[in-house]
Amino acid sequence: MKTRVSITVFIAAALVILFPLMGLAKEKEKEDGKFEVPNHVLDISKENTFPNSTEDQEVVEPSKQTKELIKGLDIPIENPDLIKMLNETSINPSPLAFGYRGMVYIGRWPLNYNSDMTNINWEYQKINTNEVNNIGGESATKMNYIQQNKKEVTGALTNKISNPDDIKKMMLLTSKEKTELPLSYSTVIGQNTKKDNSYNVPENKYAYLEAYAPAVNEKGQVTFGEVYFQLKGTKRSLVVKNVTKQGIGAWIPIQDYVSFSFQVR
Repeated sequence: MKTRVSITVFIAAALVILFPLMGLAKEKEKEDGKFEVPNHVLDISKENTFPNSTEDQEVVEPSKQTKELIKGLDIPIENPDLIKMLNETSINPSPLAFGYRGMVYIGRWPLNYNSDMTNINWEYQKINTNEVNNIGGESATKMNYIQQNKKEVTGALTNKISNPDDIKKMMLLTSKEKTELPLSYSTVIGQNTKKDNSYNVPENKYAYLEAYAPAVNEKGQVTFGEVYFQLKGTKRSLVVKNVTKQGIGAWIPIQDYVSFSFQVR
């Protein structure tokens, strides 16, 4: 009897442990596949008749002095432009400045961006329609994607905010890291861009092949603060005052990708 009870308890304990792990595994699998490119979305970077320039954001590494300055702050500083400015600033208090105290205001800056949500709209903007009329045809025919006109697709911030250029850079860096896709605030699909993928149009049918430019919808919060250099004798440090946060969103197109929708009537 004791043996049966022990086995039952063991099985129950194993199930309690196993099911949460299985749930976590499914959640992880779902999260990993979140930004997979669907089958109906194709890369046209080789076929695009307009050569898009890659919008590679400069990753600014803080210098030794800058690392020392931002190390003691409670608020992380991730703004590349602010880090670059700190790298280029030389502060060398005099060794004879015993008892000297001073504060130097260097401006109100967006300090960092924290992402709350990153989604992809694979049909962000319609860019092209191809049509084939096979009504009256005696057999099936095929149709392909051909870009009728040059099309520029641009992204933007969704609301007004101070220092928009700094914030766009931080949001772009975050979105690229999360999606691992070629993102840019501007992408162009050149006229006569073609793709080898073909679609079957049955006899006595009319077919449409619509093409869309996809884009990432990024949403989060920007932290702002007034930044000061503080000098105390021979010591130097950074001080951040009057910290505020503001919600922000952005649409960022995916460069050289096209989403297709094929319909037969």
